Amino acid sequence: MSKLGNLGARLHHGEIGYDFIKNRKIWYGVSILITIMAVLGLAVRGLNMGIEFQGGAVFTTPKHMSTSVAQAETYAHDASGNEVIVQKLGDGSLRIQIAGIETGKSDQIKETLAKDLKVNPEHINADLVGPSWGEQIANKAWQGLAIFMVLVVIYLAIAFEWRMALAALVALIHDLTITTGVYALVGFEVTPGTVIGLLTILGYSLYDTVVVFDSLKEQTKDITRQTRWTYSEVANRSINGTLIRSINTTVVALLPVAGLLFIGGGVLGAGMLNDISLSLFVGLAAGAYSSIFIATPLVADLKEREPQMKALKKRVLAKRAQGAAQGESPEVEPVGSTAGDEPEDIAPAVVGPHNQSLSRGRGRGRPPGKRR
Repeated sequence: MSKLGNLGARLHHGEIGYDFIKNRKIWYGVSILITIMAVLGLAVRGLNMGIEFQGGAVFTTPKHMSTSVAQAETYAHDASGNEVIVQKLGDGSLRIQIAGIETGKSDQIKETLAKDLKVNPEHINADLVGPSWGEQIANKAWQGLAIFMVLVVIYLAIAFEWRMALAALVALIHDLTITTGVYALVGFEVTPGTVIGLLTILGYSLYDTVVVFDSLKEQTKDITRQTRWTYSEVANRSINGTLIRSINTTVVALLPVAGLLFIGGGVLGAGMLNDISLSLFVGLAAGAYSSIFIATPLVADLKEREPQMKALKKRVLAKRAQGAAQGESPEVEPVGSTAGDEPEDIAPAVVGPHNQSLSRGRGRGRPPGKRR
């Protein structure tokens, strides 16, 4: 077994682990700082909305153009007088986007561009988008996002509890804010592909969070009947138990997205790949971070405020202090250990089928009488 596999197994069984819950204030501070930067980016720079949302025209020139991007920007700005975005595509053609122009003016701009670029006007492809169509897309996107959020909260509140639903909602808002803030800071264009990417990362972030919540739910069954672990300690075990899985899935998901962003978008210059891949790349990374460092620690904070969990923590600490006074080892047995059959034992972690010893099941299902 590889070193990474050994590490994952040891984390899974509670033999080693990092105290994420104890250092939660550090993670909260990092997230708040990143979120403030994202909000400032949105407030100062704003989002670079594509023509799908504000209307305009896109002109695509023939292949293998010798004109530079800067020169094409000058030609397009002089012809239209509006804001211009020019991209050089992988086949050498130019994609000239001009926002806020009317349909009647596009023909005149096309003729002027063809003259400046020294090409036949018939070889320049023009696509027009009205502002009303873009407004409909934006409204549908907001409606879809709102419905998604509501359904997520309802499902998690029913499947788990309202504290987990609230923590997951905070994590989703955290991921959305960071991703949109990066878009504002980088200046990438916001297109329908961006919206698709945002909705995709929300599902991925929620999946990673639910995996940890499911483990936490199983491990905290009848937690108040024992005096070995506090709720925060069990929550920390849940994070460590799924840590390697989260890292592996995130890295595997980021690799093809990085290929789209840096090779497809950067080298080949494909505009739509840039739009969707940046949101996926930033969102996947933020989603993995929030599921580990935000969602579960926040659930532990909310649960530790309950009177039952406060009383449990007092009993656990009192028992440990008593054991230390009697010279017993202060070490805490890993959560999910099957050692001992005391009634105060917590339910073992759900990490696979729990195989009971043969002696416990021996004789079950046999008719009464003499046993062999």
